[in-house]
Amino acid sequence: MPSIENRKVPVRRRNSDYRSREYLSEQEVTDIMAAARSQGRHGSRDAALILMAYRHGLRVSELVSLRWDQIDLKQGLVHVVRRKNGVPSVHPLRGAELRVLRHLQREYPDTAYVFVSERKAPLTADGVRKIVVRAGQQAGLAFSIHPHMLRHATGYKLANDGQDTRAIQHYLGHRNIQHTTRYTELAADRFKNFWQD
Repeated sequence: MPSIENRKVPVRRRNSDYRSREYLSEQEVTDIMAAARSQGRHGSRDAALILMAYRHGLRVSELVSLRWDQIDLKQGLVHVVRRKNGVPSVHPLRGAELRVLRHLQREYPDTAYVFVSERKAPLTADGVRKIVVRAGQQAGLAFSIHPHMLRHATGYKLANDGQDTRAIQHYLGHRNIQHTTRYTELAADRFKNFWQD
């Protein structure tokens, strides 16, 4: 927790004081999706939310504002509207995403937004944060997590898979490629052939 000094506004410590890294591995994402799915009445919605955030590098604000009119289940496409002056794009939807979205559509019919509460209102950013934190705790992760780590996990996964930096930039909606190079800088595959045993 942030510390309070001289009864002033709490001072937030650096991220490195809370956790050793700011992204999740693919296995950790799988674990938190499984944990989210097993919790409460809305487990399938929460797991779908985590999957969509991870597969498409969505920010929390992009996730809560995702509407059904942005999703084309017949063609398997999602029209991603980026926030923070990002570049919009169209992403393909894979089998796992199509299945969970069709399930959500049956479970929450007649809603404009994809991720809604029991009262059919769009989830709030704070609600998403609580879902992700709770899922991380339930999954037994050794450090606290937040939703933006799913976006970073997307970048690192794509970089480690050898995807082109320019393609990752467009996929994540970055206007400036400098925001994307952070993912390729930490790609372990760059060093794979350094030692021949």
